[in-house]
Amino acid sequence: MTDIILASASPRRSGLMTLAGFRFDVICADIDEIVPEKALPQEVVMSLALQKAQAVAKDHGKSAVVGSDTVVALDGKILGKPHSEKEAVEMLRSLSGRTHKVYTGVAIVCGDKVTSFFDETEVEFYPLTDEEIFDYVATGEPMDKAGAYGIQGRGAVLVKRINGDYFNVMGLPISKVYRELKDYVK
Repeated sequence: MTDIILASASPRRSGLMTLAGFRFDVICADIDEIVPEKALPQEVVMSLALQKAQAVAKDHGKSAVVGSDTVVALDGKILGKPHSEKEAVEMLRSLSGRTHKVYTGVAIVCGDKVTSFFDETEVEFYPLTDEEIFDYVATGEPMDKAGAYGIQGRGAVLVKRINGDYFNVMGLPISKVYRELKDYVK
C-alpha cells in the first residue's frame, strides 16, 4: 500500500483527510509561491498545488503526495490572506452583499504519476454592516484565511448561500480528492 503525505500544515485539510478515512503524514512544502503574472485564479491554485506536491515528492518518491492551494476571487481578482486588520475589513466590505468564487487546486504526485484538478464554488455573502465586519475581524479568525473569512468558523454567519462544494470553501474538495487518491493507494 502506498503511503500518503499531505503537503500542507492546514488543520482544516488534515481534518478533511481524516474525515475521508485516510491515514497520512503531514510534511509542509517549503516553497516560494511563484505564479505567472495575470494568471487566472484556477491557474494559480493548480500551479501552487503542483509546486507544493512536487517539492515534498522529490524526497518521498514512493508516497502519494497531496498538494493543495485555495484562493478567493472577486470579479477575477484574487483576495489572499489579509496582512492587517484594516485589509481584512476592506476585503469583507468588498465581499458584502456579493457573490465571489473560491478555487482550490489539488495535485497528487507519486513518482512519475501526476493528477491535478481544481474545484470552484460560488459563495454569496449577506450585506454586512460595519459593526458585523469589525466584530468578526476582532475575533482574529480572518487573519489566516483567504478572503478574510472561514466558512467553518464564525464566518459562517456571513454566508447567505453557496453553489458548489462546501468542503472546497474550507480548502479541500475532499470527495474529489478521495476519488482520485484511492487509485494511488489500492
